[in-house]
Amino acid sequence: MRAPRIFRTLAFRIVAVYLAIFAVSAAAIVAFTWWNTARALNAQTDQIVEADITGLSERYDRFGLAGLTDAIVNRSSHGGATLYILADSEKRPIAGNLDAWPELAQIGGNLVEFDYERRLGNRLEQRRARGRDFDLTGGFELLVARDVAERHETEKLFTTMIPWSVLLIVVLGLVGGGLISRKFLARLDQINRTSREIMEGNLSRRLPVGHAGDEFDVLALNLNRMLDRTERLMRGMREVTDSIAHDLRTPLNRLRNRLEGTLHSLDSHGAAGVQIEAAVEETDRLMATFNALLLIAEAEAGVAREAMTPVDLRGIVEGVVELYAPLADEKGVSLSAAPSGQAIVNCIGSLVSQALANLLDNAIKYTPAGGGVNISVEDTPSGIALCVADTGPGIASEDRNRVLERFVRLEASRHSPGTGLGLSLVAAVARLHDAKLELEDNGPGLKATLLFPAGANRRSSVPQIAPQKMAVRS
Repeated sequence: MRAPRIFRTLAFRIVAVYLAIFAVSAAAIVAFTWWNTARALNAQTDQIVEADITGLSERYDRFGLAGLTDAIVNRSSHGGATLYILADSEKRPIAGNLDAWPELAQIGGNLVEFDYERRLGNRLEQRRARGRDFDLTGGFELLVARDVAERHETEKLFTTMIPWSVLLIVVLGLVGGGLISRKFLARLDQINRTSREIMEGNLSRRLPVGHAGDEFDVLALNLNRMLDRTERLMRGMREVTDSIAHDLRTPLNRLRNRLEGTLHSLDSHGAAGVQIEAAVEETDRLMATFNALLLIAEAEAGVAREAMTPVDLRGIVEGVVELYAPLADEKGVSLSAAPSGQAIVNCIGSLVSQALANLLDNAIKYTPAGGGVNISVEDTPSGIALCVADTGPGIASEDRNRVLERFVRLEASRHSPGTGLGLSLVAAVARLHDAKLELEDNGPGLKATLLFPAGANRRSSVPQIAPQKMAVRS
């Protein structure tokens, strides 16, 4: 299961990393503070106990057991946090404010800790003490300790507080990270939406700029300046393209007409006639290349997206098959179109027709006599697929991406007429319609598929738009 989008943002990951570092650092600082405080308190307690034992030991050396007992009874009567118990070799109490010899836990050296019960009113309370066990001559044993229940409770409080504090830091940090990420996502979504509109051909769109003057505003300003320059360049390119279209097409057509007129007035089998006929063919190829380049430029610039309308692909297939049936018969190649149901796609019918014509022209050109070419329209879960399959030599898998580039022709096609722009135009038309161009092995041959996305389909009944009957040979 994929994590929610907000958790996959860079802002949330940065917050999470800093949050983890801060939580670990805070826990380490609190733990170190408590450890240092507890160490100081324990050292203070140990010093008091050590001083008390030294004094009692000297009294025992000077006055014996009776003097030591009197001193313990006297000190015990004052109350306070110090605990005493003097016992014989059998651990039977002789004097002190503890009723019995406790069960001791060694914590290092002669230092011990133990639990004991202290009466508070009518109830007994479990307490904790820390002290030292001291052996006296004559088989007697002396235990002096200090009540450290408050420190013990404080230690428990810190032990409980640290995990809860870390958890609270993590929760608050995640909430803060989520809020920050939402703000980042909102700004990024605005940028992405505008970028998609620009990629779809609306070069007048600009990124929103806020009043905060933050990094996103600076980025938006720089990108808007870049888009302004890009729009000016595109406008200039479009003007140059229009100028070329008007200034070169007419002279080329006139040149071709004059050459044909001259050819008719000469002997077509003579040397001059052969040369003029070759010049006419070269002029045709030049015009085909010129038209293909203009179509590719327009498709890649996305300037025609607003002209898209719902089109039934069946009409396009019928028109292109009718156009290329004579060429297929001339080469001895069977051309068929698989029957299909209604396949409505939001597209520019003339460009899709041109793309299909280029695919079909290539398929017929490279399929040997006796082979076959089949066109089909399939409604798949991924969208509507327009397929052209042939039984020719196909294209090696390592060359299938390269043949989509402009003017690329494989060695096998060097001796065939063409410009190397046919598949480039098909790829540009696919990009314009957010479709995919897939080249696959047909076993034998090549299967070329234009897959229009499911979102581009229109299931409603619309009038069929007749395709333009054109073909660019490649």
